[in-house]
Amino acid sequence: MSFYDKIFPPRKMVLSGGKTVFRPASRLPLAALILVFLTVLSVKITGFDMRVLGERGDQFFVILGMMVPPAISYSSQVWKPLFDTIKMSLLGTVTGAVLVIPFAMAASTNIIKSPAVVSVMRLFLSVVRTLPTLVTALIATYVFGLGTLAGTTAIGVFTFAYMGKILYEEIETADMGAFEAMEAIGATKVRAFVSAIIPQVLPSYISNGLFCFEGNVRYAAILGYVGAGGLGLILNEKLGWREYPSVGMILIMLFAAVFLIESVSRYCRRKLV
Repeated sequence: MSFYDKIFPPRKMVLSGGKTVFRPASRLPLAALILVFLTVLSVKITGFDMRVLGERGDQFFVILGMMVPPAISYSSQVWKPLFDTIKMSLLGTVTGAVLVIPFAMAASTNIIKSPAVVSVMRLFLSVVRTLPTLVTALIATYVFGLGTLAGTTAIGVFTFAYMGKILYEEIETADMGAFEAMEAIGATKVRAFVSAIIPQVLPSYISNGLFCFEGNVRYAAILGYVGAGGLGLILNEKLGWREYPSVGMILIMLFAAVFLIESVSRYCRRKLV
């Protein structure tokens, strides 16, 4: 009997036939204890203070109130950075989603039979996925300079890693019958993959790409904080100067753009199902 079973012993049950069985004790108490311990530990490490939150939390709504009414006259200066943000998101999403296809293929165990190749590809995708988008954008600004190219690169890297994991998992659930048949008649692995696997995963691939694009529009809005162009540049500037009515106008236009993109994307995803 394990240590846990000594603390929480299994429950004895008698079935209708007279047979006695023992039902294992629930693991929920142990999970709850671990969760409480980790919560207390995180509070100690982060220095979280509920009193400060209670005393100063209302200031968040005070700042929101300063954004009302928004500066309508400032909207003419928001259009270009807004379009830059959308262009960064679209180009970065498409680039990352397309470039990751061969890597996802190489990370799929049903396509590539070499465990070493699959492990290396998955490790590579995992490493790229751990890179924060802001850090990638900051590095890109040093490489390409300030501007939207750095933001597009950061979004492309994020999309590459995000779509890579989802795509190779989808590939591994595909029906391999047509793929194996094409290989049997002499087709190359790439040719068989394009003809037999891609049609199966294409609807979900496009759907996930659209979902990623939605999120990237929001992420791109803050990349300007590190000089990567888009709305983040003017948002950082107006917050620094405490011009909250202008900040309110920026946020309203961003919300409208994101809502429109999400509505179109949702409609397209429903058509793909």
